[in-house]
Amino acid sequence: MERVLNSSEAVSSRQEKHTLTDKEFRFLCQLVYKSSGIVLDERKREMVYRRLMRRTRELKVASFTEYCQLLKDNHNAEVDNFINAITTNLTSFFREKHHFDYLEQEFLPSVLNKHRRSDDSKRLRIWSAACSTGEEPYSIAISLLSVLGNNSRSWDAKILATDIDSNVVATAQSGVYVDDRISDLDKTLAQKWFVKGTGNNEGFIRTHQNLQDIITFKQLNILHDWPMSGPFDVIFCRNVMIYFDKETQNRLLPRFYDILTPGGILFLGHSESIQKDSINFEFKGKTIFRKPL
Repeated sequence: MERVLNSSEAVSSRQEKHTLTDKEFRFLCQLVYKSSGIVLDERKREMVYRRLMRRTRELKVASFTEYCQLLKDNHNAEVDNFINAITTNLTSFFREKHHFDYLEQEFLPSVLNKHRRSDDSKRLRIWSAACSTGEEPYSIAISLLSVLGNNSRSWDAKILATDIDSNVVATAQSGVYVDDRISDLDKTLAQKWFVKGTGNNEGFIRTHQNLQDIITFKQLNILHDWPMSGPFDVIFCRNVMIYFDKETQNRLLPRFYDILTPGGILFLGHSESIQKDSINFEFKGKTIFRKPL
């Protein structure tokens, strides 16, 4: 007669099957590093376990051993989902507000004044290089259109928003959020740039079409080849390089430098920095760096 496990035995059986061995964890860390440049260590083991447990349940895979084998056998098909599960997407509208203050009060006014004094093409390009669910590029767009005001139609101003996680890029492109995402925004700003949902969409907000019109969303691994040639006037790459080792950071920063226009700005995250002797950026404020003219 077949023995039926009681509830405690069933839980124990599932836990045993979903034990993440040292060998499996090393394989996953190596795959994450190779695919995205993100460095994981033992401190992230529990996070990896929790996130991949959700993924194995979705796939109905019985163990991490089977999941690792799936990655080895069917690497290209599953790797994007694997990276999506591992990457962290913490963001908010106007996060690290001093960057947007600098953009609105210093950089963009200087660009407008420069073009008033010359016949140069009124072209402006901004790259949100780790856009997550879109709060960053939409915040950039609000700042940009607020400064340009009635002159916006005379400018060729565009924002490129990219992220390695295809799922969050899809969310960002939709421009739809639960309404508490803008609860901390100034009410005048919220009313101008967001549309409240009604009926079945009550409790949600959508970004204004004017914001969506100037943003292009794309899935992109910034460590791989870049399909765009630039140049960019501003690059936001915030709270990303903290996950990379020094070797990867030292490869990435010169690429940002090269694709920036002279006088262009690079914004990094609150705990990130550039070594003074590593590349010729000028320090313009907290985590704000300028390519010399």
